[in-house]
Amino acid sequence: MNMPRSPISSTSDNLRQLNLKDHYQLIRDLGRGTYGKVVLAKCLETGTHVALKVLPKSTTKLREFQREFQYSYFLSPHSNIVDSYNVAFETRSSYVFAQEYAPIGDLFDAIPPQVGMKEKDVKSVVKQIASALEFMHSKQLVHRDIKPENILIFEDDFNKVKLMDFGMTRKDGTVIRKTNGSIPYTPPEICEAVRNENITVAANGDVWAFGVLLFCMLTGNFPWENADIGDVYFSEFITWQRRKTSKVPSQWKRFTSKFLRYFRKSLDIKPDRRCEVKEINKYLQDNWLLPSRISGDSTSDDDEEESVSNSDQGDKLALILQNHGIDTKVDKRLRDVRISEWLLSL
Repeated sequence: MNMPRSPISSTSDNLRQLNLKDHYQLIRDLGRGTYGKVVLAKCLETGTHVALKVLPKSTTKLREFQREFQYSYFLSPHSNIVDSYNVAFETRSSYVFAQEYAPIGDLFDAIPPQVGMKEKDVKSVVKQIASALEFMHSKQLVHRDIKPENILIFEDDFNKVKLMDFGMTRKDGTVIRKTNGSIPYTPPEICEAVRNENITVAANGDVWAFGVLLFCMLTGNFPWENADIGDVYFSEFITWQRRKTSKVPSQWKRFTSKFLRYFRKSLDIKPDRRCEVKEINKYLQDNWLLPSRISGDSTSDDDEEESVSNSDQGDKLALILQNHGIDTKVDKRLRDVRISEWLLSL
């Protein structure tokens, strides 16, 4: 791309020490966290607006900074991964690298609480983020921090969004120690691990977080607080997911029966049984949300599942009736009447 970039360029292995304000006009903070902060800045030489990620040396080891910068720069050629420039340096107190600036902000602020986004907008976002994740996984890299705050919006219609923040990214199969607490996007196998316990990095963890992200975008709510059996909402979902009940959990009833199949695949409690990220592409042409129910409208997913269950019970009862010498090879409606009469006579 032929665009002006900051003239400050060095490799993370040979950082130049600079005074930040000598080269950039610092405009405002874009975000803060335990990692440090991201600052909107204007390069004094080129006039380019960039997002500077500033990581304090007091809490960031040099090798951690080098890893994040190198992964960010390595992955940035993908159209749905934030562009990281070949701009890395240090100040007296921090490590710094530069990325492209997203004027609209991140996805978190675009999700109406308790309501969720329009289905067409969600589909646009997930198609792009799935592409970014599929690219990462093809390089044997796992993001490990999929959430709305790490998805940047570049166009109001969501036709251009990008994945960001590779501070937790690791190679697939790497064994690390659990240091972070759990958030709603954390898969159950990580939630179950105790602090400092060894865990293995795997792409199916991103698949789980991606499934939770879809739920959040479509509903404006988290499906649970923690993917732990002690969480009532998670426990209710897992009971249904394992097919121990046909009753769809209340907060999942808004989804079509076909899209519920996707959630079964992506949110399988057993990591090795989860689908790949690209599975979502099979559902992009389907309806994900049920239409608003009106009087006389079609039955809900609950009713459909219960009717299937009742049909199965009817078949079993028909077999019992046959064993009692009662003919059931008649019209199904009449057969059901006979079954009901026989049950009442017991």
